[in-house]
Amino acid sequence: MAVLSFQAVNMPSVGHCCSRRNSHCNGVSIIRCGIAEASGEPAPMGQKTKYNDGVFEKVFMTLFARKMSKFSRGRSKETGWLDYDYDSFVDVSKSVMEGRSRQQQQQVVREVLLSMLPPGAPAQFRKLFPPTKWAAEFNAAITVPFFHWLVGPSEVVEVEVNGVKQKSGVHIKKCRYLENSGCVGMCVNMCKIPTQDFFTNEFGLPLTMTPNFEDMSCEMVYGQVPPPFEEDPASKQPCLVDFCSLANPNSSFCHKLKA
Repeated sequence: MAVLSFQAVNMPSVGHCCSRRNSHCNGVSIIRCGIAEASGEPAPMGQKTKYNDGVFEKVFMTLFARKMSKFSRGRSKETGWLDYDYDSFVDVSKSVMEGRSRQQQQQVVREVLLSMLPPGAPAQFRKLFPPTKWAAEFNAAITVPFFHWLVGPSEVVEVEVNGVKQKSGVHIKKCRYLENSGCVGMCVNMCKIPTQDFFTNEFGLPLTMTPNFEDMSCEMVYGQVPPPFEEDPASKQPCLVDFCSLANPNSSFCHKLKA
């Protein structure tokens, strides 16, 4: 995900800060400006976190939704830069998921990510960011400010990769995408697996994402090779029956995780 921040996309210039608690825009303010909860933290499990999205957030929601809508059964017409909010962005994702296998969903996300990059970007990324400790830590650092709109507030944490301690981990406190969709299948098929594969296979920088379906947090570790799908605990995760309208309470694992 983090590499998308390097692309010069055709969008209006934004320097907007939407935080009710900050009167100026700096690095820290931008990271936190999405949360509208009085505590400044995500809402407890079972409650949906309130966000106060500004121009920056809505531009990226619309950018992603425009790309995704080309594969959906819903609206695909051209829209304005601020026409999508987060709920409509999630709705487009659900539409893309319908009628597609797990592999087909992941392929759609791969194509969307590639479409947002200039030609030759993966090869250039491999040159700029070989799989080193520095590259892993750098990508972790830029994930936090550039993707708060997508996954909510996060922070860089120290992890151990191949016996080496490094600050290449990102702890997402409560994933906004999982919280709003409530769907295990969307989390795994349209975020976790394709993002891991994109970094590991296209960019050559391994990435492992480990969602916690108990509290909707997530751990990202740059530099760590992800396990095969069949060995990943997420592949056997049951539906979140209390949150997902597509849930099958009688299945031992989410039916959207089938091949």
